Amino acid sequence: MTSDRNMEKDSRVMKTSAPSVSQINAEYVTQLANKYWAPQVKKKLPFDAQIIEDVYQNEILKSKFAIRKIMLLEFSQYLENYLWVNYTPESSTNSYLMSICCIINEKFRENVPAWEVFKKAPEHFPQFFKCVMEACLSGEQFGLSLREQTILLLFLDHCFNSLEVDLIREQVQRLVSLPMWMCLIPTRLQQELKKVPKLQKFWNLIKKNYEKMDAKEREQAKKERTFLAELIKKFLLVLRSIPALGSVSLEKVHYCERFIEFMIDLEALLPTRRWFNTVQNDAHLVVNCQLSHLVQREEEGHLFCQLLDMLKFYTGFEINDQTGNALTEKEMTTLHYDRITSLQRAAFAHFPELNDFALSNVAAVDTRESLTKQFGHLSSNTLHRVSAYLCLLPELPDNEETTYDKEFLLELLVSHHKRRISQIEQLNQMPLYPTEKIIWDENIVPTEYYSGEGCLALPKLNLQFLTLHDYLLRNFNLFRLESTYEIRQDIEDIVLRMKPWQSEYGGVVFGGWARMAQTISSFSIVEVAKPNIGENWPARVRADVTINLNVRDQIKNEWEGLRKHDVCFLITVRPNLLYGTRFDRRQPFVDQAGLVYVRGCEVQGMLDDKGRVIEEGPEPKPKLKGDARTFRVWLDPNQYQQDMTNSIQNREEDPYEVFNIIMRRKPKENNFKAVLETIRNLMNTECVVPDWLHDIILGYGDPGSAHYSKMPNQISSLDFNDTFLSIEHLKSCFPAHTVKVTEEDPARQVPPFRIQFPVQATKGKKRKTDEGDMPDEEDLTLVVEPHMIPNRGPYPYNQPKRNTIQFTPTQIEAIRAGMQPGLTMVVGPPGTGKTDVAVQIISNLYHNFPEQRTLIVTHSNQALNQLFEKIMALDIDERHLLRMGHGEEELETEKDFSRYGRVNYVLSRRLELLQEVARLQESLGVPGDVSYTCETAGHFYLYQVMSRWEEYMSKVKVKPGREVRTEDVAAHFPFHKYFANAPQPVFKGQTYQEDMDIAEGCYRHIRKIFTQLEEFRAFELLRSGLDRSKYLLVKEAKIIAMTCTHAALKRHDLVDLGFKYDNILMEEAAQILEIETFIPLLLQNPEDGYSRLKRWIMIGDHHQLPPVIKNMAFQKYSNMEQSLFTRFVRLGVPTVDLDAQGRARASLCNLYNWRYKQLGNLPHVQLLPEFQAPNPGFTYDFQLVNVEDFNGVGESEPNPYFYQNLAEAEYSVALYMYMRLLGYPGERISILTTYNGQKHLIRDVINQRCANNPFFGQPNKVTTVDRFQGQQNDYIILSLVRTKAVGHLRDVRRLVVAMSRARLGLYIFARVSLFQNCYELTPAFSQLTARPLQLHIRPHEYYTSTEQRSTQPDKVAKDMPEMANLVYNMYMHMIQSTQQCRQQDLLDPPRQVPETKVAMEVDDGPETQSESEQQRDAEVGEDQAQTERKHEPSEEDEEKEGHAKMPEHPGRDSDSGESDKDEEP
Repeated sequence: MTSDRNMEKDSRVMKTSAPSVSQINAEYVTQLANKYWAPQVKKKLPFDAQIIEDVYQNEILKSKFAIRKIMLLEFSQYLENYLWVNYTPESSTNSYLMSICCIINEKFRENVPAWEVFKKAPEHFPQFFKCVMEACLSGEQFGLSLREQTILLLFLDHCFNSLEVDLIREQVQRLVSLPMWMCLIPTRLQQELKKVPKLQKFWNLIKKNYEKMDAKEREQAKKERTFLAELIKKFLLVLRSIPALGSVSLEKVHYCERFIEFMIDLEALLPTRRWFNTVQNDAHLVVNCQLSHLVQREEEGHLFCQLLDMLKFYTGFEINDQTGNALTEKEMTTLHYDRITSLQRAAFAHFPELNDFALSNVAAVDTRESLTKQFGHLSSNTLHRVSAYLCLLPELPDNEETTYDKEFLLELLVSHHKRRISQIEQLNQMPLYPTEKIIWDENIVPTEYYSGEGCLALPKLNLQFLTLHDYLLRNFNLFRLESTYEIRQDIEDIVLRMKPWQSEYGGVVFGGWARMAQTISSFSIVEVAKPNIGENWPARVRADVTINLNVRDQIKNEWEGLRKHDVCFLITVRPNLLYGTRFDRRQPFVDQAGLVYVRGCEVQGMLDDKGRVIEEGPEPKPKLKGDARTFRVWLDPNQYQQDMTNSIQNREEDPYEVFNIIMRRKPKENNFKAVLETIRNLMNTECVVPDWLHDIILGYGDPGSAHYSKMPNQISSLDFNDTFLSIEHLKSCFPAHTVKVTEEDPARQVPPFRIQFPVQATKGKKRKTDEGDMPDEEDLTLVVEPHMIPNRGPYPYNQPKRNTIQFTPTQIEAIRAGMQPGLTMVVGPPGTGKTDVAVQIISNLYHNFPEQRTLIVTHSNQALNQLFEKIMALDIDERHLLRMGHGEEELETEKDFSRYGRVNYVLSRRLELLQEVARLQESLGVPGDVSYTCETAGHFYLYQVMSRWEEYMSKVKVKPGREVRTEDVAAHFPFHKYFANAPQPVFKGQTYQEDMDIAEGCYRHIRKIFTQLEEFRAFELLRSGLDRSKYLLVKEAKIIAMTCTHAALKRHDLVDLGFKYDNILMEEAAQILEIETFIPLLLQNPEDGYSRLKRWIMIGDHHQLPPVIKNMAFQKYSNMEQSLFTRFVRLGVPTVDLDAQGRARASLCNLYNWRYKQLGNLPHVQLLPEFQAPNPGFTYDFQLVNVEDFNGVGESEPNPYFYQNLAEAEYSVALYMYMRLLGYPGERISILTTYNGQKHLIRDVINQRCANNPFFGQPNKVTTVDRFQGQQNDYIILSLVRTKAVGHLRDVRRLVVAMSRARLGLYIFARVSLFQNCYELTPAFSQLTARPLQLHIRPHEYYTSTEQRSTQPDKVAKDMPEMANLVYNMYMHMIQSTQQCRQQDLLDPPRQVPETKVAMEVDDGPETQSESEQQRDAEVGEDQAQTERKHEPSEEDEEKEGHAKMPEHPGRDSDSGESDKDEEP
């Protein structure tokens, strides 16, 4: 649990920020909305500007900008339907302006699209933006409070972070372009212009244009150019007004924090930084902040200091602002030396009092201490003159005193010239494990209750990055903090479980226990190795931890099973609570538990009796006596160094002597250290990304530059192998092209096809244009050449496996792009065959470029296994496939594709082939043992087989002047005996050409045996399994698959092995974290400074759910959930959008296809009977069913964010039971929900009502929508849970996933009044609400029946109790009819029973009953049959059991009292 004070505070925020439907209806805002702007209201009142005033003054200002009020306004579509549609520059008032900004900020807080409304009506936006600028600068004159100006500042920040929106970019660019340098002091301006010669020319042009403007234009231009400089001045005024002591206005502190956040965002993007960095440097923003009182205030200034550190980092970032090139370590050092030496020259020439400084060497004077010492004794005026000489301040006239105080002048000179620690050095000295200082710092690792209001000291992942170093560093920090958050949850959980109390003697007693933690009996440091050369921290620190495992065997085995490199945490607690005190999870955790230290460590291994580490390997581990176990662990050398220095210098205690708990974590969640080490290693290497990708990854340049059409090495002729099923299929896939087939005979126009594409020449275009339109005609011609796959041998298994899928034109474009070099992005909506496209690309690359190797990366093991199963169905030799990681166990095949599985395959294959060689040797009558090794087999091939083949060819080859008869081909063939076991006759004897082709095929079959043996020869030389598996990975495998996590964990090992690959294909790319997508690009060392990567294919769907980030702050504030795929799409990288789905009924597809460009249906969705027939028992194929409160309760929240809704859970399960009673198979139905709490509730209801009853059983899955992404089922029952606020379904991506899981039927339970008003969800909910909102069912139909639908009327279930009743009655009915059937079966032989006989006894008529009987026999299954056999003698028993199985349903309440009588058995 998290520190509870915050939890309480924040959950209160969350509670108020989630108004219920009844509150919404009672609100003044809602009443206004219903009159003026609500979308569902037909007759609206005319626009009244006073309404905007009233709403702002009374609802927003009075409530102090309460989230709940703004949320209501935003949700009611106030901006879309009232504010913006009626906005004109004339009508703009403070309230109007502020209302719009508040709602845009709210949209960003909730992560919903914010700019759509402006894009639709952009004409007034420029004017609106000008008003915002003026209000930011002169808020006080406009009567705006600082709180309101902070909101404007946040709005500006959102604008600068949305540069991909053209409308916003046009306005924002004017504020940060070169003309803003008019704010610099003249000397600084000249100095800057001299640095880049071209700039002087541009500057003169700018001045010329400025002078040409009329007065009004000039004033506007000046406002824009000086805006940011003026804003900095304004901020400094606010900052200086904060006193050093006494009370301080929090409004001022928040304003300052938001302003620094805004500055960081400007500095962290190249387009905004380029000219602005010089302006902020000239305004000495950082120096002023550093000297402010706010920094010295411990409590109020804590976050401000952290933000200021980030700003310092970015203002001094290692980049050339103008060119955008990253600066190397050497260049940074040169810059530093230039600065110091220019200061020394100035001192020598003009300031005799600084002679000592001028003549010193640089290293002696470039630290903060020495600079302060050298300059500290100078007067303020002298310091001003030195600064002015360096163009840092304006000139000081001769007889005037400086207005700057000495402290400022000194800090300015010192901070400008002090030696900076290189960023990479800082990173290398940083401990990778979090300590207690970071883990519980709310500004860095916020609690899970972060509401999105405040700003945080966290890096953001937006569209662009400064350099690759910046890119990796931001990801490194965020990944580290996200892991820290999870570690915090684990520590709090285990410590509270262990209940540390203070004993009466002052020590610690543990009153509880935890599975994942043990108390430490002893801890000792056993080795501190000397530092490596050039480093000041130990090379290695090892310690021994002893624990007493007096626990259950299972838990003991878990501890003994700790593997090498597993991460554990060492914890010190010194509780203040006396023995037996209760722990209150709502109170702050650290004080309560008395937590003092947390340090990470990495397991090396467990020690044996002799004190040696037990190595991991195939041999069994030794059995140890007793319960004491000692583990040797590696500590973080950087952390150890810092701790030791601290304890010696500050005389503090040594943390390594007081640890009393060791904690382990689940292996799946414990790989953070390996990933962080990988990122750090990448930052230390010359990180080589292919040139064609570099700018796109950073977000600059032409986003389409890596598309195959713009790549210089485009390939003109490609073999599409088995992609096309026929020539007609090929022609239909290129409708815009003219297809020329080289083969005239239609009978021979069969696949495989090689296609010659017209390559667009990127040079020499000018000449072509003179020839008119001719080249265009030429450009669209494809030359198609059918070619024969050479005969592979006479056996049936020699025939290649063929693709059977008829790809659509868009899929073909995706396959074509994937085969060409460059970056290919495929957007695959649900059911559009993403995996089939991926597999075909892999197959085509394998056949076109046999020497290249392809790496497949996916997010989940499940996706990797699906891909692999499809790859195996194509014509790819399985010896070239390799699957890495732990998921290969789940592959649904007998074949093992893991490294050791492949080694075993190769070894067994070698034996099979050597047996074939022995058979060949015997058939040829060659003496000796040639099939002993691969080497002897090679000699045999060379001297015996090839010679015979060559002799044979010399006899049967057609030569001038020699006729060869057809029968000669078979007569002279030397391998008849060997091929005696092939289908006979081997030779058809009809034409010479055909028989010759067969003979060559036979020889190819033999030759392949020996080429494979030649490849496997290395396995005879390499003896250990590890060496063999490495050889396989580096040399033999052509298609290597792994998950992104495995790639991040094992990068170091792969690079060391010399792993190489040419192509990467990523599936589920929109679900992979940015950094985990990037690491697989760099799993190999560059060759001669260049990456050998040729293709990068990413397949994903950014309209579905993003990667899972557990902490809301990192997810929303830092945008960590943005995958690299999504970022590329936002940047405008060209994508191939698959446009035909074959999964769901067309009507179901309409619920989500509005989110995609042009998503249609494949023909079979309209033609196949399963998509045409209605769902038996249901009137509609999809329905939204309204669920009102049950017993006065809607959603409930037993724990924060753990939402449940009993009425919906019961309704969902009742519907599932109804479907099962009609004969629907359980495995065809899945129950989904949007919250974990509801998932657990539904599982409970299922377990209670259905699980042990063979009539019902379990559905295929009960899980959350997020977990079900990437899966599908025929029928989906969906519960949306919420009744007070829409919650996270507002994220349209979640809606798309929820709507697209069902193939044939989707039934949704929800509070309709809540969801139908939600702007983002309108396209789906307008279709859902067009159908009745009560469940329409047809209980007389059965799943197995095939007759036409009868005209019998529907039955309408009004609510959940009624549905539960209905199911109960159906169930009782079925039990009785089952018994009657059984009695009948006992009396007569079954075949003699007329169907009607059983049916007479039932009210529903003969037809229904016979169906029920069929359905019972079909559905009840084996276990039911067994229970029936057991109970045959006593029907009474059977009846009782049936009743016991059907629990009381929730329909028995006051509403349905009268129905109790019917339910009595």
